[in-house]
Order: sequence, then structure tokens, then C-alpha cells
Amino acid sequence: MDWSRGELKSRAKNTLRTSYWKGFLVSLLLAVVSGSLPSCNWRSNHGSTGGGSGASSSFTWNMDGFPDVFNGFGAVIVGILVVIVVIAVLAGIALEIFVLSPLKAGSYHYFKRASQEDVDMGYVGYGFKKGNYLGIVAGMFWRGWLNFWWFVLFIIPGIIKSYSYSMVPYILTDNPGIGRKRAIKLSREMMHGQKWRTFVLDLSFIGWFLLGAIALGVGVLFVLPYYNSTRAELYLALRQMALDEGISTPEELRIV
Repeated sequence: MDWSRGELKSRAKNTLRTSYWKGFLVSLLLAVVSGSLPSCNWRSNHGSTGGGSGASSSFTWNMDGFPDVFNGFGAVIVGILVVIVVIAVLAGIALEIFVLSPLKAGSYHYFKRASQEDVDMGYVGYGFKKGNYLGIVAGMFWRGWLNFWWFVLFIIPGIIKSYSYSMVPYILTDNPGIGRKRAIKLSREMMHGQKWRTFVLDLSFIGWFLLGAIALGVGVLFVLPYYNSTRAELYLALRQMALDEGISTPEELRIV
């Protein structure tokens, strides 16, 4: 079973015809937990009236006395600030691993199930269910850890590897007990020979995202259900190819 961009997008549109707003809400949640909400920057100039000089205000920090802050009480303040920053970073990492990652996986699971005419939004919480949580957390952490080091070491190979591991969330929600290493390996095998085609599939949404960006970026949110649904269709196509080629089995992926 091969796939084409047109077929995936057509199936995604059919899914969204009856469940668009549910897909919108799940996509909004996914954008929030992924930190990918569109934003706009506002710039204001002060003092541009009353003379037409166009002068703008600026803030200047005099660094001449900066070393004095490390003496006495200043050193205590700096130490407290460092501790606060470290705690905040560790809390953010813990939040990402133990809360946001299962939410992301559950959101992907919703779109996968929606493509099979099961549009229960309760699937968003799938990653927190007993028997699912630890496997999904471990698998999502391992995927993120590998992606992190690939991007740190090599940018372009990092992008390629991110595509190799892109099916991991879907695999984990098919079978949370599959194991983190097997999920990575299976995703790599599914994406073998498919990374460039998937990249082109992503590029095909640029026009939609540019149109969405015109409305201060808010319009992008209305494109996300289409994109997420298409990506879910891609996984289902790749999963069927993996089954047909003997890369995996219905038992391993708990397909009934």
C-alpha cells in the first residue's frame, strides 16, 4: 500500500467534515503544550509627535559598577537568582516529560482514531491511563533525548533524524508497552525511504500557513487540524506498509 499527498489530504478533509471543531480544540491544545502558538510583536515609538523628529526612547544600563554586585549582599541576591533559574529549568523539564509529553501523544492518538471515525476527545488523555503512562513517558523522553543530541551535534542530520523518529508517538499509543528502543527502531523502519516524501508533504502546507499568518498569525490555528489529520493519515499508511512488508505485526501494534 503506497501513499500520495493527494490521497492523505483527501482522507483528512473527509475526517474533518464532521469533526472539524473537535480537531481544532485538540490542535489548539497540541500547539499550547508544544509551545508553537503563533504570536505577534507590537512595536511602539515614543516621542514621535510634537515636532516630527521621530525620536525614540531607549534604555541604557551603565555597567561601570557591575562588579560591585558580587560583593556582600549582592552576591547573596545573585546566588538566589541562580537557584531560582535552575529550579525553574528543572521544573520545566519535569513538566515536559511527565505532563506535556503524554498530552502530545494523546493528541496524536485522537487524530489517529478520528481518521477511523472515532472522534472521542477523551483520547487526548490516553497517555495518562493506567498501563499506558510509563511506557509513553519513557518512549517520548527517549525520542526527545535522541533528537536533542542530534540537533546539538548536527543541525541538518538532526532534522533528518527528527523525521526518522516522527512516528514514535503514534506507535506508542498503538502499544504503550512496545518499549522505547523498539518504538524508535520501528519508526526508523517505517520512515526508511519516506523522509523526503514526508518533508515535501510538510512543505505542501506552507501556502496554507502563510495565509493563516496574514491574520496576525491566528489563522494558522485553523490550518492545524488539517495538518494534524493529514499526518495521522500518513502514519496509518506507513503502518499498513509495515504490516504488509512484515516489519511489524498486528499483535505488536495491538491492531484488532
